[in-house]
Amino acid sequence: MHDLENIRIGFAMTGSFCTFEQAFAQAEYLVSCGAELLPVMSWNASGISTRFGEAVQMRERLENIAGRKVICSIEDAEPIGPKRLTDIMLVEPCTSNTAAKLAWSITDTPVTMAVKSHLRGQKPVVLALASNDSLAGTLKNIGMLSNAKQYYFVPLRQDDAEKKPNSLVADFSKTADTLINALSGRQIQPSVIQI
Repeated sequence: MHDLENIRIGFAMTGSFCTFEQAFAQAEYLVSCGAELLPVMSWNASGISTRFGEAVQMRERLENIAGRKVICSIEDAEPIGPKRLTDIMLVEPCTSNTAAKLAWSITDTPVTMAVKSHLRGQKPVVLALASNDSLAGTLKNIGMLSNAKQYYFVPLRQDDAEKKPNSLVADFSKTADTLINALSGRQIQPSVIQI
């Protein structure tokens, strides 16, 4: 088990709904390791019901894991940095849309505001990407973020090279290891996994 005792993790979820189960499992694991979670959800993650579950159930599940209400608005996310509420920010899952906004400093969702606010303290941000176009249109944004000082990535792999050749998804099982490395200013290696 990883030692994350009393580490305050901003746990932000965006709308890659097919990976929610993996993200919830990691949230539960982080709490079992002693971490405190500050839950944040994008409007899509908190408001869209899909074949993977009802929106209200997804919000309630994250709230039950974290033991506190989910931040679902820009105005509620803004104080994260000034009030020093987090030691590290994790966006899991992180869509290509959110990655692009972060790469270009666009702040127009609760998650992008949470990251921007957290970054005021020059603290690490970990991204667990899940996108069908990571090796296409999104690749330039991943490159920009990988060169940015405070950004780290949960190791990536192709999830279906035959049917979705441009798709990458984080290996969610490496979340805790990535967080621990990022807290020490290191990108976990290997950052791209071949299966």
